[in-house]
Amino acid sequence: MSALVLDGVSRWYGDVVAVNDVTMTVGPGVTGLLGPNGAGKTTLIALMAGLLAPSAGTVALDGLAPHRDTDVHRRIGLVPEREATYEFLTGREFVVANARLQRLPDAEAAAGRAIGLVEMAPAADRRIATYSKGMRQRIKMATALVHDPEVLLLDEPFNGMDPRQRLQLTGLLRGLADQGRAVLFSSHILEEVEEIAEVVQVVVAGRHVASGDFREIRRLLTERPHRYTIRCSDPRAVAPGLVADPAVTGLSVEDGGVLRVETADVERVARLLPVLARDRGVRLTEVTPGDESLESVFAYLVARAGTGAGS
Repeated sequence: MSALVLDGVSRWYGDVVAVNDVTMTVGPGVTGLLGPNGAGKTTLIALMAGLLAPSAGTVALDGLAPHRDTDVHRRIGLVPEREATYEFLTGREFVVANARLQRLPDAEAAAGRAIGLVEMAPAADRRIATYSKGMRQRIKMATALVHDPEVLLLDEPFNGMDPRQRLQLTGLLRGLADQGRAVLFSSHILEEVEEIAEVVQVVVAGRHVASGDFREIRRLLTERPHRYTIRCSDPRAVAPGLVADPAVTGLSVEDGGVLRVETADVERVARLLPVLARDRGVRLTEVTPGDESLESVFAYLVARAGTGAGS
C-alpha cells in the first residue's frame, strides 16, 4: 500500500514562507487536510503531487520523489481547486485527453469508466462551458481517476457542490479508500472533514500544528481555553465564587455589569454559574461565547504548537 511521506518540508518564494518545516505521512484511507484559507494547503498539495519542488526537506511516494518523475506522477491523481478545464471541450473529450496524456492503451474506455464513477455519463457529451460548478468538480475528478491512481489529492473538492453531489463524492472517496488507496482532501470547514476523514492533519500559516483522528482534534478544541462574556445584575457578587473554582483560569470585572471569564471546562462553569447566581440573588441576563470563531480555533492550535505541545 502506497504512502506519501513529507519530512521537514518547506517551500518559500523569496522572503515569503508558504510551507514551514512540515512532517506528515499520508497513507491508505481518507486524510483531511484542514486549515483556514491561506494556510498553505494548496502549496502542500502541489508539493505532494510533484508540481513543486521543496525548498528544504523531502517528499516521497514509497521512497521516490514525485517532482519531475513521470513514473511517480502516473501513480498520483490530482484535483486542483482552480478551474483547470477547457470550456470548448465536452466533458468526455476532456477526460479522454487526460487519458491520452497518461498513455493509456484504450483512452476511450478508460475515460468512460472514470466518467461513470463520478456519475457524469448523462452530461459527458455537453461542453464544459455549460456545466455548473459542481459538475466541473466532478469532471475534474474523472480526469484524476482515469489512470487508476494509487494516491488521490483533492484541493477543496466540495466547493460548489449541492447536497446530492456532496453525498455522491463522499461515497466515492470512501469507496476508493476501502480499496486501499491513499486519499487526501483539503478543506477549511471542520464539518466536511469530520464527516469523512479518518485522519486529520491541521495546518495554519504554513505550519503543521496538529494531527490525529477527529476525536483527538475535537479533544484539543474542547480543552482549549474558552472565553465568555457574562452580564448580570451584580457581577461582584458572583465573581468570588467563580475565581475560587479551579475550572476558571481567568476573570475580570468590567463596568456595566460585565464579567469576562476564561475556562477550559465549559460544562463545569455552565453548572456552577446558575447556582452561584441563585445563591447570591443575582439575575443573569446574558452568557455569550467570545471567541468561538474558526479563526480562534486555529489561533489556539498555532499557539499550542509554538509551546512544543503540537504534533
